Amino acid sequence: MTRGALRFRPHHFLCALGFEGKGYSEEFTANMTEIVMDRLRRPEGGAEVIEVTCEADDICIPCPSRRGVGCESTARITTLDKAHAGALGLSAGDRLSWGEALDRIRENVPPGSLSTLCAECQWLPLGLCEAALARLHAEYG
Repeated sequence: MTRGALRFRPHHFLCALGFEGKGYSEEFTANMTEIVMDRLRRPEGGAEVIEVTCEADDICIPCPSRRGVGCESTARITTLDKAHAGALGLSAGDRLSWGEALDRIRENVPPGSLSTLCAECQWLPLGLCEAALARLHAEYG
């Protein structure tokens, strides 16, 4: 079965990297699990195509903070998106595979940099993304 491209806001590339089964609601967590575990992290997941958007995306669909194509936390989300788009060289409309996204993360986001890059993120204190980033760098040494 062929599926269409996933739509990601720029900051969701690192969210997908660090996802460990936690979320804003049961519906959000189930959706994120389907996207990350069932699509991106499967053996052939590196070929999954992602289209960059600067509005609510496939991860946002069941988020309790989503408001149409926006978010009740617009200022914080916009700050995160701008920082991640700059770090990863992403623009709205870009299409890349998950494998290419992982290469961009590895090449442009060194371990220890999330405290600055993700400073506005409420999940940062859990350390999930930093641990995943360290694993990504160790894996490709």
